[in-house]
Amino acid sequence: MARAESVEQASEKQPSAIRLGGSSTVFPIMVEAIKAYRAAGNNSKIVIKESGTSEGFKRFCAGQLEIANASRPINSKELKACASNRINFIELPIAFDALSIVINPANTWAKQISTKELALLWGRQAEGKIGRWNDVNQDWPDRPIKLCGPGKDSGTYDYFNKAINGNADNSRQDYTSSEDDNVIVKCVAKNPNALGYFGFSYYEANKNKLRTLAVAASAAPVKPSVINVQEGRYQPLSRPLFIYINDKAYVSNPELRKLTALTLRNGLSLAKKAGSIPLPASTYLLVESKLYKRITGSAFSGDLPVGLTIGEALRKSFDAGKQPQYR
Repeated sequence: MARAESVEQASEKQPSAIRLGGSSTVFPIMVEAIKAYRAAGNNSKIVIKESGTSEGFKRFCAGQLEIANASRPINSKELKACASNRINFIELPIAFDALSIVINPANTWAKQISTKELALLWGRQAEGKIGRWNDVNQDWPDRPIKLCGPGKDSGTYDYFNKAINGNADNSRQDYTSSEDDNVIVKCVAKNPNALGYFGFSYYEANKNKLRTLAVAASAAPVKPSVINVQEGRYQPLSRPLFIYINDKAYVSNPELRKLTALTLRNGLSLAKKAGSIPLPASTYLLVESKLYKRITGSAFSGDLPVGLTIGEALRKSFDAGKQPQYR
């Protein structure tokens, strides 16, 4: 016992590495944040890995990460895992996203796609049955569809299937899948018959290789764009992006506090540099306030909300801070 205590005391005196992991969609934003942190003369060890939101939460709730990058709110199973390991956290929205439906530029027939057509194509019932473009829309050619998309550990997978197919687990599995969005980019870019989906920043970084489809829900088709998301028009495939901060580590590690504060203070510019969709400038001040007040817990109670505008998501996030259970 004495030996264990001495090892623990010694480790507390050493600077701790800041470990980040999770969402590939949030990954580019945090890479930009780390660059800014380094540019400010900070040299603490930082380890960052993109592994998908679900895998990130698994490690975060096991105490293996100080920051979880997440493209969806923490779910009820993950909340229980964090609680059982006494991991308290601060949930911070840092940007917004537009799940983008992408095709190869050589595709001359598809300009838009409806949410009904997406469900026909991507739902579990489509596996082994819907495999050609004219299976989805009779006006499209009798050509095979090559499907490319996120894997099961991705928050993008969860959100897309909840928004389009009604359930986070309702997805066909006969497609090229990866938690690395660059793999999906290559999958679509090299095949004229391909269609895939991922976060907006990866489309922005690969505009010369890909084309997006406008998405039609109940209204006219809408393209994914910064302005369409900010004005609430790109539904139901808009979503908030988060970082989750281990509260105990935040209190004990000044470098973690420094990195987190820098990320929020420069949130708008970091999101723009990463190709993501920034929150309104004034909102980052509110997010900073949530951090400094150390309002812990999730505003979403384990739920996966679909179709929230920026304003609705932020109201939900900040109103939770007024409730006793979040103080």
